[in-house]
Amino acid sequence: MPLSDIPNLTIFEIHNKLKNLDFTPTDLLNVIFSRINDHEPTINGFISIFKEKAYQEAEIIGEKFKTGAELSLLAGIPIAVKDNICVKDELTTCGSKILHNFRSPYDATAIKQLKKAGAIVIGKTNLDEFAMGSSNETSYFGPVKNPLNPNYVPGGSSGGSAAVVAYGGSIGALGSDTGGSIRQPASFCGVVGLKPTYGRVSRYGLVAFASSLDCIGPIAKNVCDVALILSIIAGYDLHDATTVDFPVGSLIPDKNKVKDYTLGIPKEYLEEEIDDEVRKVFNDTIKELKDYVREIKIVSLPHTPYHLPCYYLICTAEASSNLARYDGVRYGLREKSEYLIQMYEATRDVGFGKEVKRRILLGTYALSKGYYDEYYGTAQKVRSLIKKDFDDAFRECDLIITPTSPTLPFKLNERITNPLAMYRSDVFTTGPSLAGLPAISVAAPQKVGGFSVGIQIIGRPFGEKEILDCALAIEELNK
Repeated sequence: MPLSDIPNLTIFEIHNKLKNLDFTPTDLLNVIFSRINDHEPTINGFISIFKEKAYQEAEIIGEKFKTGAELSLLAGIPIAVKDNICVKDELTTCGSKILHNFRSPYDATAIKQLKKAGAIVIGKTNLDEFAMGSSNETSYFGPVKNPLNPNYVPGGSSGGSAAVVAYGGSIGALGSDTGGSIRQPASFCGVVGLKPTYGRVSRYGLVAFASSLDCIGPIAKNVCDVALILSIIAGYDLHDATTVDFPVGSLIPDKNKVKDYTLGIPKEYLEEEIDDEVRKVFNDTIKELKDYVREIKIVSLPHTPYHLPCYYLICTAEASSNLARYDGVRYGLREKSEYLIQMYEATRDVGFGKEVKRRILLGTYALSKGYYDEYYGTAQKVRSLIKKDFDDAFRECDLIITPTSPTLPFKLNERITNPLAMYRSDVFTTGPSLAGLPAISVAAPQKVGGFSVGIQIIGRPFGEKEILDCALAIEELNK
């Protein structure tokens, strides 16, 4: 096998070859950085790359393999990290001018876990500014392009992480998902992305956008690699009071388990506007799955029409509060001014982009005196109803299956001036986020115009193993 084919192997296969000394972690990095050199001028998936440190770590791990030491499956595996997750001493920009020069003094808990397992963090990936977007066009560091066709968006906001995995610039990656920011770019780039149950993975070291929704999750080329990375970063963390002390257990997926599962298709999702090509691929996938699962039935999520407005009220309100800390005093950019208030205003005016300002304004209005109960309070009540819808549906089925996005990837600049059209990209992913449920996007067997169509599988709280089982069964349909 030529070394250039290494990025097409699974982490399990790479580990065995490292263990058998077929190639070294340094050889692996040579291939990865060669891919990065070839693709980055077009794709723009990375904001920063840690080449020197990566090679130093690869040398150390390579020596351990030579001694026959028993190492973690992630030992020597290159991992890219979305640039809103803190890596000690490295830039954490959130794709924003206001943090363009900020270096984190500590590692996020998820990064600590990866490093402990021997994974090599090779760089920080591009994203929509402060993870606010569905196309990866709002970064201060320029838009990311879709590796499947550079004229199209890779999805957002973890588009950088999805894109570099898709072109082989990393074996795996971490993203963050607030309303679909891992699943939608995974769908657009033809890779696998998983949003865990809220509380499954520590948010310590993840720059807050909407605290009650944000989750760190893995992106990789296949389901087993996603399961492996999740098993490393999941677990209770004293630094994050929202993590849950619940056993992680084995997450290794088993496609044969799906024969015991009943899949539910929400009838309200099928009533949404869906591209004809996406609907056809989804329906064809369901037909193929019927032979493998116990049953597929229609279920109801009656508050589906309220998913998007509820999500955007809550996330903008929480964003307006979280982003108040960027005032030129504590972090990053500071514009000069004679008076303190004017310095605040100038720093935030220059430091934030249009989409971030739009969301801060919307959120501040929703939280303002006289409107708090009417908007934010109502949205929280609706959120409870949405959660109840899912609870009721899971009395009739084990997993819920939907398209990940109602559309195929769209062209660059096509929706950037139409925020409502952009927000509709998240119509199928915001519901599970509001309910705190785990969900995964995996590519359907058929492609359309060179693009994959993502299939989303939603599970009960802490039901990551079940959604991985089903995702593996769909992945196997591709073979």
